[in-house]
Formats: sequence, C-alpha cells, structure tokens
Amino acid sequence: MRKVIGIPYCLSFFPRLRDFRLFNRMDVSPMVVSMTGFGRSKAESGRYSVTVEVKTVNHRFCEFHIRMPRQLLKVEDKIKKELNRHVKRGRVEVFITLEGEGTVSRNVTVDWGLLDEYFRYIHEIKDKYRLSGEITVQDFSGREELLRFDETDEGNELLEHLVLKACSEAGESLRQMREQEGAALEKDLSSNVGMLEERVATIRELSSGVLEKYRERLGKRMSELIGGQADEARILQEVAFFADKSDISEELLRLESHATQFFKTLQLAEPIGRKLDFLVQEMNREANTIGSKANDAGIAMEVVEVKSLLEKVKEQVQNIE
Repeated sequence: MRKVIGIPYCLSFFPRLRDFRLFNRMDVSPMVVSMTGFGRSKAESGRYSVTVEVKTVNHRFCEFHIRMPRQLLKVEDKIKKELNRHVKRGRVEVFITLEGEGTVSRNVTVDWGLLDEYFRYIHEIKDKYRLSGEITVQDFSGREELLRFDETDEGNELLEHLVLKACSEAGESLRQMREQEGAALEKDLSSNVGMLEERVATIRELSSGVLEKYRERLGKRMSELIGGQADEARILQEVAFFADKSDISEELLRLESHATQFFKTLQLAEPIGRKLDFLVQEMNREANTIGSKANDAGIAMEVVEVKSLLEKVKEQVQNIE
C-alpha cells in the first residue's frame, strides 16, 4: 500500500529542493498574511503634524472604523482607498491625530438683535423687582444663542498630502507585520497538516487489516457458540456486510485530496483565509465519518489525533487574511 507523505515531511529528504523553494520565494510577496497587525507613522511639515495609527484584527470582511478630526472627513474615502492597498480582509481601526496652527479658521458670530433684546429684558426685570447688581459680560458670554463659535476648514492641500502620506507609511508598516506573522502561521500550518497526512497514511495501513481481524474474531466467536466448526459461507457473508458498512477508502481519499489542496492554497498570492477555512471544515467532516465507520481501536486513536491537529489548524486559519 503506497504511503502518502506530506509536503514538509517529503522535503526533509531533499534539502536542496527545500532550499530552492525557499530561495525562489524570497523575492515574491508572502503567500500567507495574518489579519492581526499594527502600523504607525508620523508626517510633519512646517505647520502641521499628522500621526496615523492602524490596528487590524480578525473579521469576515474588510471593515474600516476611522477616528479623525472633522476637517479630514472629506478625505475619508481616499484614506480607505490608500489603506485598502495593504489590507484585503479584517477589521481595520484607524486613529488620526492632527497638530498645528492654521488647520481651521475660527470666528465668533454675535446675534446683535437678540443681544439687544436680552439686555433690555434684564433691565426691565431689575426695575420691576428692584433688584441690585451690575450687568456684566459674563451674563452674556455663556449664552449659546447669543454667541456662536464657528470653525471653517481651510482646505489645505498640504494637509491632505501629509495625511495620505502618513496613511501609506502606516499601511506599509502594518502590512510588514501581518506578513511576518503570516510566515509564522504558514510554518505551523504546514507542519500540522504534514503530520495530519502521516496520520491518514497510518489509518490507511491499519484499515487494510481490519477485515481480516474481524473475520478471525467472528469465526472464533461462532465456533465457541455452536461448539464446532463455523459455517464458512455465513462468515464470508457477515464479513462482506461488515466490509461494505465500514469501508473508509473514499473518506481517506478525500481527506488526502483536501490536504493536498490545502498546501496548494498556501502558495496562492491572494487572500486565502476563507478557502482554507472551508477545506478544514471538509477535512473535519471526513475525519468524523472515518471515526464513526471504522470499527478498529487503532484507527479510532489515529482519528483522535487527526481531529486534534485539525482543531489547531482551524484556530490558525481563523487569523489568515
């Protein structure tokens, strides 16, 4: 029976081939990218200072949450577009702080007509009720209906340039961190799925002897019950029924195929998190079926190990873009 060996396990026998694969990948974008990361950048000019911090966590889609001064709202779409160059999936939290003079112009608007009415009204109250005390500026300064403070965006192109520059640099820093974590994830995933393939190969070997063991147990049991030679035809009939009921060859084949597809997906230069998640679900489904059909203690132990490895892989896949 041919034994299926995982890619990482196989490469261990061919160090030159393994090194060649790693060498070829040095100049290309990493295949696996984590959804967790952080990036920060600060851009300055003579008048302004812009700080951008970007944090990403797991999410099914690409979702932006941006906190920034009101005067930057008009460039929100440009900020998202810039960061979207570095992030394809995940919850993206952006914090932008702005320092400097002249980012907005401020002025005070006074409602003089209402102020005159208000002043006259206070005098009438004092005269009518013979109240003492002087009328001061403080009596009016706290009234929002009398005094209004307005801010006007100057629409400075330099400020917009600094914001987008800081976003680009923060996005690049974020991407590098996500790629570094992705490389570690790829290493662990390859190792776990490689061990899973070895377990599947062991299950295939064990399954080849299950029918013979069952035939021996059945023959011995029937001989003990009838006190003599068992009916060979009846034994063969029961063995055939057992073989049809406990056949796991198709499940093993699909499990091996999913594992191979998993390794191929790791090499794709695109977001692969959802596809890997689907493959893990399918592998777990096949493992459950094997565990329920195979009537063998050795296979049951191997299935437990396979499901344990799949659980680790599932947790890791949840963090891949």
